[in-house]
Amino acid sequence: MRRNLLADEVWRAMAAAVIDHRDSWRRAVIEQTGLPFSRIRILRRLARKPMTVKQVAHAATIDAPAATVAVNDLEDRGLVVRETDPTNRRCKVVSLTDAGREMVHTIDMVDDPAPNALAALDDAQLKGLKAIVDKLAP
Repeated sequence: MRRNLLADEVWRAMAAAVIDHRDSWRRAVIEQTGLPFSRIRILRRLARKPMTVKQVAHAATIDAPAATVAVNDLEDRGLVVRETDPTNRRCKVVSLTDAGREMVHTIDMVDDPAPNALAALDDAQLKGLKAIVDKLAP
């Protein structure tokens, strides 16, 4: 497939806009949960679906040893559990515990207002943007 340079440019602009406006939210989430942000990223990914440690590493863009350390920490905190994968007994699948799901709920409840430039768009523009963003969701 041929690269779409305009799509690349839009993607970079979207990523920059999000990264540039999320610092206060990140600080608030860390303060609310007492967790390092690396653990928060993993919990949010596990909220979508259980994964192997290798999949956690890939999803969180960390190496396998770092993922193992993070999963061990989350397991020690009672937020995740490792269970044998019924389809492949050699693998362990990591999933959220009830406490882990509660922690994700706490994370999701931290106030995260839209930046002023986004809030200033009219409803039609916001609906159009939402429709486009929805197409990007896995």
